[in-house]
Amino acid sequence: MIVATAITRDATMTDTAHRDGNVSAPGLPTLPRLSLNSPLALTGPVLVALPCLLAALLGMNTYAPYGADAAFGIAVGAAAVVAMAQTLILAARPPLVEPLFGGLDRMYRVHKWLGISAMVLMILHQQVEPDFERLVRETSLGDLGEEAGELAFNALLALVAVSWFRRLPFIGLEIPYQLWRFSHRFMGALIAIVVFHQFFVDMPAGVDPTFMLVLNTFGIAGVVAWIFTELLAPHLRRRDFTVSQIRQTGDTTTLTLTPRGRAMRWRPGQFAFVRAPEAGLSEPHPFTIASSPRPDGTLTFSIRALGGWTRSLPATLRTGTRVQVEGPYGRFDFRKGGARQIWLAGGIGITPFLAWAESLTEAERRDIHLVHCVRTQDEAIGLETLRAAVARNPRFSFEVIVTARDGRLTAERLISATPFAVRQADLWFCGPTGLKDGVLKGLKAQGQTPRRVRFEQFEFA
Repeated sequence: MIVATAITRDATMTDTAHRDGNVSAPGLPTLPRLSLNSPLALTGPVLVALPCLLAALLGMNTYAPYGADAAFGIAVGAAAVVAMAQTLILAARPPLVEPLFGGLDRMYRVHKWLGISAMVLMILHQQVEPDFERLVRETSLGDLGEEAGELAFNALLALVAVSWFRRLPFIGLEIPYQLWRFSHRFMGALIAIVVFHQFFVDMPAGVDPTFMLVLNTFGIAGVVAWIFTELLAPHLRRRDFTVSQIRQTGDTTTLTLTPRGRAMRWRPGQFAFVRAPEAGLSEPHPFTIASSPRPDGTLTFSIRALGGWTRSLPATLRTGTRVQVEGPYGRFDFRKGGARQIWLAGGIGITPFLAWAESLTEAERRDIHLVHCVRTQDEAIGLETLRAAVARNPRFSFEVIVTARDGRLTAERLISATPFAVRQADLWFCGPTGLKDGVLKGLKAQGQTPRRVRFEQFEFA
């Protein structure tokens, strides 16, 4: 869920918690975790792994007559090409594919690890490079393809390292988001060079064409996806809005946007990418939509100042400024949960819950208790929305915990404040990972582990 806690739009986002922040996304060298918010959550990862395995097996079988080293080198190289092509396809954010991963956050994690896996496979291909010099008739185009492959390999190695280690460990040095994103966009061009290498490098004649058909299909599909992402998607997917209201609460800026044309349709809990080129903020950043759908199509973003882009909003945006919104994305939906629910928000992680609370009607039959943890009272936003939800539906309740005054939220306090047994409820979370992990550890020790825990990853890169 990209709820601002979210995806790290300007800062690093880790779990659902980060999405709320409305931050920008840096890299995170940790293994991905999949919470099964959907029965399809593992379908996507399996579907992207199978073509890589198929390419490797076809390469191994096709070139087995030329020796084990040649077969292995071709197999890992083929798997690398297919993996790289799929990273470009996933980067295009195909809406029909997102549900197969359980949300865009998880799809981006698979995208990231596909890229890293492709890099490892390319290194293996370089180390065990097939030698067909005595078996092929060398051509100038083949020599060019081989040199192109070397160039692309070295450049991709550098870019993957930058993407993986955007925030350098131990020394705290962080590559600026704009520079990181600018360099990341070149990966598509480099992968296109790899596809050129694969097309034209000199290979033995007379081998089974099925293998090259698979590689060529994925290679072309990846390049087409990259061209779509860079040239067509910005014009086809973005909708024009106008800033109709700006409010400042502490370090949080709340924007109300009015559609200039056809309104966007979304579900409470989803997020969208926002950019304001008219104000010099041309880089798209993901934020959770902090309001439920309204008849006039207006939507609200509550964005906390967590980085350079978000800190500049109060000074650069004005009423009447045109902005562009792309979305919606995400599958964070409390209506997929049970009859008893706890909503736990940390800081700006409140944004998806504000949209949920606004959508509650008198007919809602779920018992819901919201806990919002903030450092100071000034950070508590959307209280009027929460109070209105309480007035509409007595089954909804909420409390705000100000840690500077009340201390940190503990499992014991959550248990005592919740009007129903925690172990019989679903826990929906958006906020800092430390808050989630600490509360869950305490609940487990108390024998009050929730039935299910739902959250979204917030680091996209």
